[in-house]
Amino acid sequence: QVQLAESGGGLVQAGGSLRLSCATSGIIFSIFEMGWYRQAPGKQRELVASISSGGSTNYVDSVKGRFTISRDNAKNTVYLQMNSLKPEDTAVYYCNARFQSSTFTGQGTQVTVSS
Repeated sequence: QVQLAESGGGLVQAGGSLRLSCATSGIIFSIFEMGWYRQAPGKQRELVASISSGGSTNYVDSVKGRFTISRDNAKNTVYLQMNSLKPEDTAVYYCNARFQSSTFTGQGTQVTVSS
């Protein structure tokens, strides 16, 4: 059974930092492209950052220079380090694993940034 478990969300003041983690099981983690999506109330879900099996990363423009995605294949875990947080970063953050036609998404973790 595939499981993606996000953790690390919470309430933080603007300018602060949070580190999200997504521990996975039931997949061959090293071959999956991993991503972090977010969805704010009333908005569409958007891809924030992704990291390929080879370690290549991509970010949405709004988080470039502030967020860093990384992966630890030995721990089957992907991380999202979020610095200089802004109120507009408030959303539910979801971990996603994708390989060819297979895709899995976690339950999400709430991130709230107060001004």
